[in-house]
Amino acid sequence: MQLKDSYDVIVVGAGPAGSSTAEACAKQGLDVLVLERNQEVGVPKRCGEGLSHNAVMRLKLDLPKKCIAQEINCAIVYAPNMKRIDIKFEGTEGYILERKIFDKWLAYNAARAGANILTKAFVHGVIKSDGFVKGVAATIMDEEREIRSKIVVAADGAESLIARKAGLRTNKKLNLVDSGLQYEMGNIKLENPKRIELYFGNNIAKRGYVWIFPKGKDIANVGVGIVPGSGKTAKQYLDAFIESCDELRNGSIIEVNGGCVPVGGLMKNMVANGLVCVGDSANQVNPIHGGGIAESISAGRIAGDVIARAIDANDFSARFLEKYNKIWWKERGEKLQRVEKVREAFEKMSDGQLNDLIDVLSGEDLVAFTRGNNLLKLARVMIKYNMKGIARAVGLG
Repeated sequence: MQLKDSYDVIVVGAGPAGSSTAEACAKQGLDVLVLERNQEVGVPKRCGEGLSHNAVMRLKLDLPKKCIAQEINCAIVYAPNMKRIDIKFEGTEGYILERKIFDKWLAYNAARAGANILTKAFVHGVIKSDGFVKGVAATIMDEEREIRSKIVVAADGAESLIARKAGLRTNKKLNLVDSGLQYEMGNIKLENPKRIELYFGNNIAKRGYVWIFPKGKDIANVGVGIVPGSGKTAKQYLDAFIESCDELRNGSIIEVNGGCVPVGGLMKNMVANGLVCVGDSANQVNPIHGGGIAESISAGRIAGDVIARAIDANDFSARFLEKYNKIWWKERGEKLQRVEKVREAFEKMSDGQLNDLIDVLSGEDLVAFTRGNNLLKLARVMIKYNMKGIARAVGLG
C-alpha cells in the first residue's frame, strides 16, 4: 500500500477496539489508516480469550468456526474453602477463542470495508496544533513519518501512550489495574473440556481469581489476575496454584502471556479535540471478570458512527465528539458502573465472608451480578451476613 500524508481517521492499534472502529468508519466512506505496533495482528495475545454467547448475539457477530477453540456450556466457581457453585446452561453459553485468528478476522473485516492497515508501525507521538490533535508521529518499518488526520483514535491498550500524549486523563489508578499472567498449557487433565473454572480467595489470588479456560481436551489457558502490591507477584500466585493441582502440575507451558487489565475507573470523558479513546485505553472492561473483547467492539462501533458524523459536520472538537461519551454511557457505561460496585464489594470481603456467600448464592445470581443485574439481592445477603458496612461503602446498601 502507498502510505499517504493525510487521512480522515488514524486508528492507533489493531486489536478488537481499533479494528471495530476502523471498520465502522470505513463503512461510512471515510479514509482510514490503522497503525499497529506489532509485526502481526493478534500477537501477542493478552487475555484469557473468553467471549460469551450473549455478547456474540448482541453484537451480531458472524463468528467463523476457525476463531473458536472451544465451546463452553458450564462453569464452576470455587470459594476459598473450595465449596463450589455450579453454573449450567442449556446450550452453548460462551467460547474460548483463538485470539490470534479472531483479531486477524476483525482486521480483515476492517480492510474489506476499505480501511488501510499497516503493522510494524509504532506511533510514539501526536501532532498537536491550536489545541487539537491533528495526526501522529510514527516509526513505520524503521522510517520516521508524520501523518495528519482529522481525528485520531487511541486504541493502543491499557497503557495508552496516545491518550497520555494527547493530554487526556485515563484514570489508571494502581488499585484499579490488575496484574495478569497466563500460561497456555498442554497435557493437562480436564474433567470437562467444555467447562470453565474460577478460583477465589486471598491466598489463591489477592483481590482477583485464578481461571482455567479449556481450549481442547487437554489444553487450557491457566491464568491469574491480582491487585498490584499483593505481597507476591502474579507468577508466584500462579505457579503455587498449578503446583497444588494434580490436574495441572505435570502440564507443559506452551505459551506465556502477561499484562495489566483495567478493572474500574470508567472514564466520564473519553474524548479531546481531535481524539477519541476506545477499548482498554478508555478502561472499557467488565470490572468483575476483566473481559474486554465485547466492550471494545461495542465502543468501536459507537465511536465510528460519531466520528463519521463529526467529519460530515467538519467539527472535530471535543464538544462535538462528546456525543460518543453520552451514547456509550447510556448503552454500556451505566451497566458496567453497577458491575464495578459488585467487584468493589467482593474485593473488600474476607475469605470467611466469601465462604458465607457461596452457601446462599446460585449460579444464576453470579451470572446476573456480572451483568450488573439483581444487585438488590446481593445487598440483602450482605446485610444478613453482617456486611452492611461493605454494602454501604460501595453503594449497594
